[in-house]
Amino acid sequence: QVHLAESGGGLVQAGGSLRLSCRASGSIFSIKSVGWYRQAPGKQRELVAMITSGGATQYADSVQGRYTISRNNANNTMYLRMNSLKPEDTAVYYCNAVVRIYSNRGTDENNVWGQGTQVTVSS
Repeated sequence: QVHLAESGGGLVQAGGSLRLSCRASGSIFSIKSVGWYRQAPGKQRELVAMITSGGATQYADSVQGRYTISRNNANNTMYLRMNSLKPEDTAVYYCNAVVRIYSNRGTDENNVWGQGTQVTVSS
């Protein structure tokens, strides 16, 4: 069993910054790719940023140059630094991870989601 706990969301003025954190806990063997997604009211959930186990990153065009995804493998924590925030960045942000966990068969791969954290950017 793996649990992802997000933190760092809140209310910020346009142009401001926030840093989201996502800490994984449980019977973790390794964490493969990690992604941050967001879902605004009335819209589909979209991928914002992703980082592989090797450190390769990918960003949505709408956040390129403003957001930075990173990870600390030593403490199973992932981050999303968000700068120059805009009102259209307002959404619930979710952490997602592909995690290999210890099991009776050795290890199994799970796709795990966090509970989400609200980010609100005022104009």
